[in-house]
Amino acid sequence: MSTETFEFQVEARQLLQMMIHSIYSNKDVFLRELVSNASDALDKLRLEALRDDALRADASDLHIEIETDKQARTLTVRDNGIGMSRDEVVQLIGTIANSGTAKFLQQLKEADNTAAAEGLIGQFGVGFYSSFMVADEVTLLTRRAGESQGTRWTSSGEGTYSIETVTDAPQGTSVTLRLKPEDTEDRLYDYTSPWKIKEIIKRYSDFITWPIKLAPEPAAEDASGDGTDDAPREPETLNSMKALWARPRDEVTDDEYHELYKHISHDWNDPLETIRLQAEGTFEYQALLFIPAHASQDLFLQGYKRGVQLYVKRVFIMDDCEELMPPYLRFVKGVVDAQDLSLNVSREILQQDRRIQLMHRRLAKKVLSTVKDMMSNNPERYATFWREFGRVVKEGLLSDFENREAILEVCSFATTHDADKPTKLREYVERMKDGQEHIFYLAGESRQAIENSPHMEAFRAKGIEVLLLTDPVDEVWVDSVPDYDGKQLRSVAKGEVDLGTEDEKKEAETEREKHQKEYAGLLTWMKDQLSENVKDVRLSSRLTVSPACIVSDTHDVTPALENIYRAMGQAVPHVKRILELNPSHPLVSGLNRAHSERSGDTGLQETAELLYGMALLAEGGELSDRSRFVKLMADRLERTL
Repeated sequence: MSTETFEFQVEARQLLQMMIHSIYSNKDVFLRELVSNASDALDKLRLEALRDDALRADASDLHIEIETDKQARTLTVRDNGIGMSRDEVVQLIGTIANSGTAKFLQQLKEADNTAAAEGLIGQFGVGFYSSFMVADEVTLLTRRAGESQGTRWTSSGEGTYSIETVTDAPQGTSVTLRLKPEDTEDRLYDYTSPWKIKEIIKRYSDFITWPIKLAPEPAAEDASGDGTDDAPREPETLNSMKALWARPRDEVTDDEYHELYKHISHDWNDPLETIRLQAEGTFEYQALLFIPAHASQDLFLQGYKRGVQLYVKRVFIMDDCEELMPPYLRFVKGVVDAQDLSLNVSREILQQDRRIQLMHRRLAKKVLSTVKDMMSNNPERYATFWREFGRVVKEGLLSDFENREAILEVCSFATTHDADKPTKLREYVERMKDGQEHIFYLAGESRQAIENSPHMEAFRAKGIEVLLLTDPVDEVWVDSVPDYDGKQLRSVAKGEVDLGTEDEKKEAETEREKHQKEYAGLLTWMKDQLSENVKDVRLSSRLTVSPACIVSDTHDVTPALENIYRAMGQAVPHVKRILELNPSHPLVSGLNRAHSERSGDTGLQETAELLYGMALLAEGGELSDRSRFVKLMADRLERTL
């Protein structure tokens, strides 16, 4: 058949060169990746055969075979699984890391050590190309189950690859590596050696549920000539195929758990936490779950594959089973093995199955309780967890009402109490001042922006702790969570602020009434002048330094939340806000005096506009007419010269 030659794109060539020149510290892992891919192909064929009676495929003896040839210096990993069509080869093999290659390369260059580089490789799913660390040429031969023609893909990693249609390809996929010369100083070992292959399989792939067979080496010629060595030898099965989740905890090492995690997640790092769960009774199942050490690059993308693997009586049924894990725990990987489900279960059936719903709830509670234990017993590990996944976990406050309290218990927030150490809500409540009724927070783009906000002035002056919320999801969940431990969550940028002891409040009220009479005319006039932008102008009890600030009414939507809804395609009407003035500031008192003396002066209207614009900018807002604000400011500055 005719052979077509293609060129890799620029980023792919760069990535191949990195592979060839070995960015991995441990080259043995290439075999783990090939075996893992073969295992996935066998899982997929078993599933297709269960669902499609018309599939013309032999699923009676599914296995992985490794074959070596010392003289030709080749190693072949072969499976009789689902295989690939020509289009799938082009899509999955012909393009390296077809989503995010450039980003991957950039982060790879910025990685400060080899371990960081290996972690990135796992996240971007380019493990197949680790073959080029140990091979001068890679050939992939595949035929999809049910199809008559196969495809051969070949590349030396020099910038091109060839694709050929073949008619005699067996079902499944084989990857043949023409190995580089052995170089132990560069940790490039003899991968045609049976002992080396056995060592790698035992270390990385002993748990795989399909037999991994090593084809026997060709027998040496019988020196005696009696033919006793001519009997064919059987392939040797290298892995135990024992399901780790079904074995007692004391019979499994942490290394074995970690390798299962790497096989499931295609991550090259050890997991942060391993979670075991065994449910007995009317509905039995076992679960082995893992919390990764790092968030994957596509965690917040729409196409992110979430969920754990579903087995029924140790038979693989479904990858990325979303029904078993809530979306806010989508980073959790692992295996759930149920005893009483049908082997032919579908996603539609899972959505309605009461047993699946019970498992879903139990697994979520188990993960949250594990995180809570981590918070108490291993603060450093918890800090890593929250840094990587806190933003995702907080999504559960919007959707999982049953576990809302448990989610709040494992949340941490930046706070004005400590510039470096985040706080738990429980700790915040314990530190609340006498007479403080609410948990105060302020949401914004960054800690620095929040701390410099005028809204914080009175709280800073009175030493009242404020939570500093900087994640986009914070704008949403704080409005849906009514309280924590009986304490209402209250934004310092909403409604009116009433701080201090009872005596201080009485004294402040007297002062407020005095100022209210003094500034009544100015407030009415400014409300009229700024009516297109604000719904009210009032005196502030939250300002001590700044002349003015803008706040939302107690139950109004904030501008940031408006923007989030609009980004989601929802039509949200613009909500006018309230301008608060600091009666103790010289600019405000001077404006009040000028308004009393010459209310018809057109310059006062410009001053009101500038005051509003400064308040808007101080909180990080956007001016509706920037050029006018700049012109007014320039004119005022000119007059001072």
